[in-house]
Amino acid sequence: MSQPTTARALVPEASSGDVVTDILRPGAQKILAAAIQAEVDGYISEHAGLLDTDGHRLVVRNGYLPERMLQSGVGPVTIRQPRIDDRRVDDAGEKMKFTSRILPPYLRRTRSIEDLLPWLYLKGISTGDFSAAVAALLGPNAPGLSPTTIVRLKQIWEKEHEDWSRRSFEGKRFVYFWVDGVYLRI
Repeated sequence: MSQPTTARALVPEASSGDVVTDILRPGAQKILAAAIQAEVDGYISEHAGLLDTDGHRLVVRNGYLPERMLQSGVGPVTIRQPRIDDRRVDDAGEKMKFTSRILPPYLRRTRSIEDLLPWLYLKGISTGDFSAAVAALLGPNAPGLSPTTIVRLKQIWEKEHEDWSRRSFEGKRFVYFWVDGVYLRI
């Protein structure tokens, strides 16, 4: 009896229609989880020597925060962040707490998605077409990117542009180069 000498790779069924993205998404999820876990472990080990009067640690792991969805360039990624019980108190009497630098509490979209939205708008995608455009780029489950969100962002961009156009140049000197040229392909 002959047995094959090569192992067959497990290829997921394409749920989004793109097998590569369906392979990348779990990998990205595992890497993000490992990075967050390393950050939490580092924080706990940094404060491992702090004990209360009974000899118990003041900074310990305490399960997980509720699972949440993060929109990323590879589509939605599910995050389950470790929870830290920090019983330290600062000089003002306020309870200290751990805040992840990798995954802030209210982060719902990665920076690449935030940067994508103005470009879609500048390229002429209408507010009504944003949902379809975002679904085509990020998959059908792209929550939080409705036409209402785009209208709100558009108001913010208009305010930022107005502030930018009214900035003062008083007391500033600028040096600039004007370059013109012709490029010939040989």
